Amino acid sequence: STNAEEENTKSKLEIGVELESHVDVVERNQEAHDIVGDWKARREKKRTSFIMRGASKEQYMCDFSQRRSDTCVVEGDVRVLVPKCVVNHDVPAIIFSTGGFLGNFFHDFTDVLIPLFITSRQYNGDVRFLVTNFNSRWIKKYQPLLLRSPVSNYHLDREKSTHCFPKAHVGLISHKELSINSSISPNGYSMTEFRELLRTCYSLSRNSVSKGTRRPRLLIVFRKGSRTFMNKKEVILMARGLGYKVVLAGPEETHNLPRFARIVNSCDVMMGVHGAGLANMMFLPDNATLIQIVPWGGLGYACRHDFGNPAPDMGLRYLEYEIREEESSLIYQYPRDHPVFSDPLSIHKQGWNALWSIFLNQQNIKLDVRRFRGVLQEALKSLR
Repeated sequence: STNAEEENTKSKLEIGVELESHVDVVERNQEAHDIVGDWKARREKKRTSFIMRGASKEQYMCDFSQRRSDTCVVEGDVRVLVPKCVVNHDVPAIIFSTGGFLGNFFHDFTDVLIPLFITSRQYNGDVRFLVTNFNSRWIKKYQPLLLRSPVSNYHLDREKSTHCFPKAHVGLISHKELSINSSISPNGYSMTEFRELLRTCYSLSRNSVSKGTRRPRLLIVFRKGSRTFMNKKEVILMARGLGYKVVLAGPEETHNLPRFARIVNSCDVMMGVHGAGLANMMFLPDNATLIQIVPWGGLGYACRHDFGNPAPDMGLRYLEYEIREEESSLIYQYPRDHPVFSDPLSIHKQGWNALWSIFLNQQNIKLDVRRFRGVLQEALKSLR
């Protein structure tokens, strides 16, 4: 580009640091940066430059695929170009990544879609999304959500023109797992508004559970490979005996998201083992019940953190069933005096790989039907 200025420099961006007097970088739960003032986005040699007009010739970079708990610091020699604007925009830009942990339904929502809602909803569609680490399959999967508003999406990794914006959000605002803190979100948005958006985008007909008007529907989501139900038929018969109409969903049923969202929305109670796709609880109607089955191994805190805590923010009831060691297939693999049973937290201290290998990847579950019956009965009470 003509009149482009070049120089080699070293730059370092730390979260929350004020860059220049005319450029504000605001800490938002260690994740999002608001950059106010004219700025330019340009792709150059596999790097994206964010250059503020009139600012010093430095390049401020951040890895948008990192989760909020990770550090966002880039240091080293960078090449800075300040070209002329090719495309001028009169609306803000929001830059986010479709890399990282995405592809996992839980992470799709907690790492990107809910934070994207928090960050963009305040603009009522008058905003541009710039996507790096572009994943076309991911974008296509969530088109009903991403394209609901009149938003132009740019593939930042391929864009060669220089786009200029009056304001930019570099990264997304994130509050907590699968939820929104309405006390600090722009305009006080909460999970109520996000779930209303889901219902609109996926044509979900039920806003709330209707008590006593029909036979309650119980959705059982199950896994294949690990953390499976060893006595699934027995559980189904027991549930039917209590008066439930049982709906089964395995991995195949969850692939068609619009269809599965409608199935979930048609149900009053949803149950499954941790990791079976419980994040789909977002499609349940208000006042429905989520039942999470916690595998053996001291996993209660993590399970509650991921699904138990977010449930009330969605207007859902939450019940938990933590299995006993005799309900775990691990009793066939380890002696009862092994630390797996006598001191599960010692396995945690060996690191994530050990925890995952034993408690998540090797374990299947045989529910004590008599004991679990009480949980299903408790869920019924709220429906009658």
